[in-house]
Amino acid sequence: MRTEKEKKYMLKAVDALQREIVVVSPGFEILAANRFSRERRGMNMVGQPCYQVFFNHNAPCDDCPGIPAFTCEKNPFQRKLQQNLNTDRASCYPIRGENGIEAMVMMDFDLHRLDKLEEEVQRSNAFLKNLILSAVDSVIAADKTGRILIFNEAAAEILGYNIETALNEINIRDMYPGDGARDVMRKLRSQDHGGKGKLKSYLVNLLGQNGQTIPISLNAAIIYEGDKEVATIGFFHDMRDELSIKKELERTQVQLLQAEKMASLGKLAAGVAHQLNNPLGGITLFTKLVLEEHDLPESAKEDLTRILKDAERCRDTVKELLEFTRQTKHMMRPHDINRALLRTLFLLENQTLFQNITIEKQLAEDLPQLMGDIQQLNHLFMNIILNAAQAMEGKGALTLKTTLLPDGEFICIEITDTGPGIPDDILAHIFEPFFTTKEEGKGTGLGLSLVYGIVENHGGRIHAKSKLGVGTSFIIELPVSGPTEKGVENGQSTG
Repeated sequence: MRTEKEKKYMLKAVDALQREIVVVSPGFEILAANRFSRERRGMNMVGQPCYQVFFNHNAPCDDCPGIPAFTCEKNPFQRKLQQNLNTDRASCYPIRGENGIEAMVMMDFDLHRLDKLEEEVQRSNAFLKNLILSAVDSVIAADKTGRILIFNEAAAEILGYNIETALNEINIRDMYPGDGARDVMRKLRSQDHGGKGKLKSYLVNLLGQNGQTIPISLNAAIIYEGDKEVATIGFFHDMRDELSIKKELERTQVQLLQAEKMASLGKLAAGVAHQLNNPLGGITLFTKLVLEEHDLPESAKEDLTRILKDAERCRDTVKELLEFTRQTKHMMRPHDINRALLRTLFLLENQTLFQNITIEKQLAEDLPQLMGDIQQLNHLFMNIILNAAQAMEGKGALTLKTTLLPDGEFICIEITDTGPGIPDDILAHIFEPFFTTKEEGKGTGLGLSLVYGIVENHGGRIHAKSKLGVGTSFIIELPVSGPTEKGVENGQSTG
């Protein structure tokens, strides 16, 4: 048995329902009605016939659900009622007592139908939730205060926030740098970005959990109830990979244009170099003849010597140009790399520039010979060693080191100086043609680009590492076997 307290609250619950609940006797007299029904049908409806109150009939309805309800055990009974009921379907349930069915309760809603509808709604909600949570793009929804209502796994992966933390602790405004959230809302309320309440393919930055800026493409919408804004929802696509690829493509395009420009410049330089060789040879030859065959004043000799020196400098520049444009012939043969280094050093170490430079040799023994063009290798080592000496301004330490790499396929040559070092922004460009930090007239900018080309021709690798105030190291790795496609073995020449 129910207690008086239970009965009290049960009656209050029935009266609280905003649906009609009416109890009818076997004689079709209304025995009881909840508050909603009495307010709708009249406070004096209790005691009156149901067919009169509901349908203004003088006798029971032909299809009255009460008749089968009182005469059989089936339950529940449903029927469609007229428009004067709150819904087009009502349900009737018999009330049983000790002597059988005592009355019938009629409700203007179908409990079984509502159960099915609720199941459908729950199923739809679960499907929608799984759809949102499993979406490839991030989905974030927030109410007008910025409280996050939806935060799927893709959003968590991109931004780094835990889903529970985002839902309970993070305000959507905190995910935008500066006034980003306010700017998005201004655009959403404008007609200029996909229509009022919509924002399509808008590039904006979000802040990840660790504070990094993440570029995203945003499709967003305002959610309305009537004309009132209640929430916003955004679909975010991470743009980092796409922007990185775009940047790489732009960089590659610039490199291709630069390569095309350099190819054209190389052809021009080769033509100019060949044209200059003859007059330069004449200047050098006749200057030497004048100096040798004529007794000249000292001042005239000094002037001619200067002419000869400048002509030889021009000749060296032409030679570099020809080397850069690969117009000279190469001879690929086996060589002892230590001997090549020592030979180059022998030609340089007695020059004035090297008088105050300490040279340390750390050359590995029993190195295998490598296939190379000795003139190119000498030029390679001379360029780097001279650059090192000039960087140290003739004072410091120069270290030459050779080793066989663990794979046994490459010999590593490391040339290190104790100069001032190279800043990172310059280090990235040192192998580019015509790039130089030397004063005008003191460098062509071709030296290290030529070095890079020689190493590449030999199938090797080169890079530099530097530390300001400590010095610079050039690391060259050349293959033991050598690339036969870029140079022909057994003394044959290649153009």
